[in-house]
Amino acid sequence: MMTSLQGRVVLVTGAAKRIGRGIALRLAKEGARVAIHYSSSEAEARATAAECGNAPLFRADLEKIAEIERLFADVTQHFGKLDGLVNNAARFTRRDPLAITEADWDFVHSVNLKATFFCCQQAARHMLTHDGGKIVNISSLGGIRAWPDHAHYCASKAGVIHMTRALAQAWAPKITVNSVAPGVIPFGEPDERVKRLIAKTPAGRAGTADEIADAVVFFLNASDFMTGQVLAVDGGLSQK
Repeated sequence: MMTSLQGRVVLVTGAAKRIGRGIALRLAKEGARVAIHYSSSEAEARATAAECGNAPLFRADLEKIAEIERLFADVTQHFGKLDGLVNNAARFTRRDPLAITEADWDFVHSVNLKATFFCCQQAARHMLTHDGGKIVNISSLGGIRAWPDHAHYCASKAGVIHMTRALAQAWAPKITVNSVAPGVIPFGEPDERVKRLIAKTPAGRAGTADEIADAVVFFLNASDFMTGQVLAVDGGLSQK
């Protein structure tokens, strides 16, 4: 059973730029009422919101649980409901594992894993007492395949994948929790590392934000019989 996104309220975290922006634009095009979250990229968030039919903006520092709680209170107060959550906000840094500091680790994990969990928790508290809902966590090819100079990032995204499976069991059948794992989705001119990954991709090219949005829409529209799944949108790179 597939449903429509028409009129459904979906919060997208980190929606100002890049993949998050692509997801927000696509959801608005599908008829969803999109809540645009941003942290510091206000100008870009306003531009995205304008293209989403003047969607409302919600600012929050996802490193702070109190601000996550306020974010969800504001969204549900504004719309009166919450049907879907797309956890897209994330950080990415490159470090030699021997050089990773506690600050490096916390910088990535505080948003990629910790904030993703507490956003899921806040969404579920609303959804479980209302009409249920759907959560889509954006993970990464780095959560499936090991990248030696990104051990901290890979750990955070592998955590998102396994957490998705645990929460899918915890909140079924009222809430589905699934994950989309993007492959190489460059913005701007790719660096040498990205070029090497593109060269290894069986599809022979990089992906686009709209292709990630395809997978998000799929999960948001899917029946409650599809939960706890991880869909790699990576041109086949995870199979190598």
